[in-house]
Amino acid sequence: MDKEKVELLAPAGDMERLKAAVKFGADAVFMAGDSFGLRANAKNFDRQAMIEAVKFAHDNGVRVHITMNIVPHDEDMNGIEDYLNFLDEIGVDALIISDPGIFSLAKELTNIDLHISTQASVTNTATVNFWYKMGAKRVILARELSLEEIIEIRNNTPKDLEIEVFVHGAMCISYSGRCLLSNYMTGRDANRGDCAQACRWKYSIHEENRPGEYYPIEEDGSGTYIMNSKDLCLIDELDKLIEAGIDSFKIEGRMKTEFYVATVIRSYRQAIDAYYEGNYNKETIQKYFNEVEKASHRHYTKGFFYNKPAEDGQIYETSSYIRKYDFIGMVLDYNPDTKEAIIEQRNRFFLGEDIEIFGNKKDFYEFKIDNMRDSKGEDLEVANKAKEKIYMTIDYPLEKGDLLRRAIDEDND
Repeated sequence: MDKEKVELLAPAGDMERLKAAVKFGADAVFMAGDSFGLRANAKNFDRQAMIEAVKFAHDNGVRVHITMNIVPHDEDMNGIEDYLNFLDEIGVDALIISDPGIFSLAKELTNIDLHISTQASVTNTATVNFWYKMGAKRVILARELSLEEIIEIRNNTPKDLEIEVFVHGAMCISYSGRCLLSNYMTGRDANRGDCAQACRWKYSIHEENRPGEYYPIEEDGSGTYIMNSKDLCLIDELDKLIEAGIDSFKIEGRMKTEFYVATVIRSYRQAIDAYYEGNYNKETIQKYFNEVEKASHRHYTKGFFYNKPAEDGQIYETSSYIRKYDFIGMVLDYNPDTKEAIIEQRNRFFLGEDIEIFGNKKDFYEFKIDNMRDSKGEDLEVANKAKEKIYMTIDYPLEKGDLLRRAIDEDND
């Protein structure tokens, strides 16, 4: 293809996850400050941290997109002009916006690229072209579109307007996340960044005139998670979206762990690269699908990609995640001459266990732990102190930031 590679856009809930996204192959990251974003419960970035984050990303050739996609009331607009000026000064690359008022202020006060959020529920060509005429650089399409509809939009919109689509992560029962359920049930407004995820709760039917009688939605009578969506995964559909002319693939997950970010971003990075190298085939796709399954996730779905999801697009039994691997450590340093690695412990692990280490190389390294020492040089049988530095001799070239994972023994879990 003549065009540049499609952009891989990663979530960055805090500095650790930002560094993971950068190391494992993101072209750009999206994150939020303390205000105006839709993930109030993420750690997010204060101003000093944002300055450091933008510098770190830019030093590594990665672009920074800032979310300002709340549905604001007047009280939410306090301080927005000062905040916009600050973002312009520190050189952020794009603002993700859903509200026309915030859009107009950002257009007036900054020189930053303006991206239209999925919260704007853009589902048709006319709306995409409207935002282009208003000055948008990119439109992030609503997740409720099929591949056919995405192609139709791309074919009938200006080529210099960028189109972004979600390819992986949590789905929402409501239209592009525009939900009042959390606010109604808990007073926490999802449209202002404080969703309680009431759609993930367990429900039964209770008839008003029959107190104490609960009517099961499932035949087992224990209730059901009737609004609990599966997670989106399109790692086996990337070729169709690239050939449709999509400019950016977005991974959801600013509330997820650095292990999740590293695992998923690495998998999509290598899958995208495989496409451009001519190696995006059934075997390669299965390899990277197996990798994304190693991150904590719900069951996967293709969402609206081919048609509207049927009943199998939901999970009725539980809202818990599938965990096949534990994140047990991070490489802090490695001496190639002595083969000594310094590992920061993240979850308990034992001498004699089989583990995997992965970085941004195409493959991962499997080995059995046959030596462990503490900072005093004393031999260890178990690493069970949070963030303790563990010393190991590992005959494999490692890099700072590589991660250690261990398959969970389902019989003993």
